[in-house]
Amino acid sequence: MARPSFRRDSVLAAALATGLACGLTACNKRQVVQGACRPVNGDDICVWEEKSGNTVLAFGAAIPLRAIENAPADAPMAWPPVAAAEVPLPDAVRSATGFDNLTVFWEAHGHPPGPFLTPHFDFHFNTATAADLLAIDCADSTKPPAPPSGYELPDITISQLGTLVGLCVPHMGMHALPSTEVNKTTPFEKAMVVGYYNRRPIFMEPMIARATLLERRGFDLEVPDVPGRPAGTRYPTRFRADYDTTAQAYRFVFSDFRESTVQ
Repeated sequence: MARPSFRRDSVLAAALATGLACGLTACNKRQVVQGACRPVNGDDICVWEEKSGNTVLAFGAAIPLRAIENAPADAPMAWPPVAAAEVPLPDAVRSATGFDNLTVFWEAHGHPPGPFLTPHFDFHFNTATAADLLAIDCADSTKPPAPPSGYELPDITISQLGTLVGLCVPHMGMHALPSTEVNKTTPFEKAMVVGYYNRRPIFMEPMIARATLLERRGFDLEVPDVPGRPAGTRYPTRFRADYDTTAQAYRFVFSDFRESTVQ
């Protein structure tokens, strides 16, 4: 029996309608172009880009609800964690923004620190290439000189693994977390994480509880200003997750890019 396929055309049509909503005069050159897709939990997660002429206006991923609903309640512990999918971003997104790929991780039991010990998904939008990520072994424990304002890089001790300096995970990197989330006494719902290695920022991660995604409601996450971004990169300043009831899928959107002049 053939594996059921995600309704890519429906999500792409919805994305296109959203991109063109501002009127024909201002938006007649805008187009949404679907990129690569990879299977996750019986459906396909697909990346996309929105362009006006040769200018990239936004990029993101279509996340079908079925991939969330079908996530296994239990999973064997693997170290380093194994990505459920690795999806290359479109070439135009790579050249325009510096973001290279999306890696998706399903955390069936969550992970430390305490507020994140709840089932959730990690959506890593990486500026590091797949080869660079594979080479990360956390031997370099040097933290960046200045994480984003309101963020911290905690050192977490885990039984049998030792201390993860800056919450560094092999093949991922260090994880800078919002202080408000780290210090919660209740399970988190959603957070924007900033990743580092060798003192460089290497990913932006919407980390979202499964329960939150199952609410089938759109939401925004604040994107922090990230010190130390490589010069010439264009980082997004806005993230939103729109839920399409027809396609039964989320549309993750990074947009409103800002040029970096930091060396």
